[in-house]
Amino acid sequence: MTTTTGLVPTEQCDKDTTVVPDDESSDDEVFHDARFPAEEEANLLKEAHDIKKEANQLFSSGCYDQAISSYDRALASCPNYLDFDVAVLRCNISACWLKLADWKAAIDSATMSIDRLEKIIPSEPSQLAQHAETNTSKQTNNTAQDNDAVVEISGDDADVEEKELQRLKELDETRSNVLRIRAKALMRRAKAKSQMGGWANLQGAVEDYQVLDNMESLPFDDKRIVQRALRELPGRVGEAREKEMGEMMSKMKDLGNGILKPFGLSTDNFNFVQDPKTGGYSMNFQS
Repeated sequence: MTTTTGLVPTEQCDKDTTVVPDDESSDDEVFHDARFPAEEEANLLKEAHDIKKEANQLFSSGCYDQAISSYDRALASCPNYLDFDVAVLRCNISACWLKLADWKAAIDSATMSIDRLEKIIPSEPSQLAQHAETNTSKQTNNTAQDNDAVVEISGDDADVEEKELQRLKELDETRSNVLRIRAKALMRRAKAKSQMGGWANLQGAVEDYQVLDNMESLPFDDKRIVQRALRELPGRVGEAREKEMGEMMSKMKDLGNGILKPFGLSTDNFNFVQDPKTGGYSMNFQS
């Protein structure tokens, strides 16, 4: 699903900032292709942008709860099929939840933002190829040519050449904006996961930071944060893994003792040995 070029918001919230994540169910997808008439779409988008500006000001003033409510109102006004605009709002909401230390909500909102951006420019090469193939022969609202089509500029027709160059410029701006918001959303999700803790979350934070580390256009300050996190997080991941495995083994031992007790046995009759290579366990009976 591609969005129309030229509908990129004129103002973004560059501060660290989410929305109470509502459930974007399959019902939303059913109506995703339904579009408003151009004039109505423009009015709804303007209304959403105006509300977003209010939300940005509330965020700058430290009124994070109120900012979330305003971003929610902006989402309600914004046509649901404008993936980029929705992604920006979700990303901003994630920043609000970070400020409120609601790590789960921050993760959910950032993930919603990333999912919307994937519909515009997939991050995986295989998905990008499929995306281009799927969009072949489709048209956007603003141009009769597909966003992913390659058009040769011959120079024979100045008007055609100018329009094509403008189209390519818009595509480049769209790509730049998508990458910028994706980086923000990944930074916010990684931070929330590292703060929330736990084996799965910490490992997820590492994976997000690894993606960010490979982004060429990442700002220098963010690059330093990413590199520091990649140095520190592996140790925390190992500690969390050992702790959770220990807790799991303890619960299994208690359960096993309850089962074995009627037979005059206990888990002490079984020797658990961990494989240092795989982290798995083997069990041997001993009388």
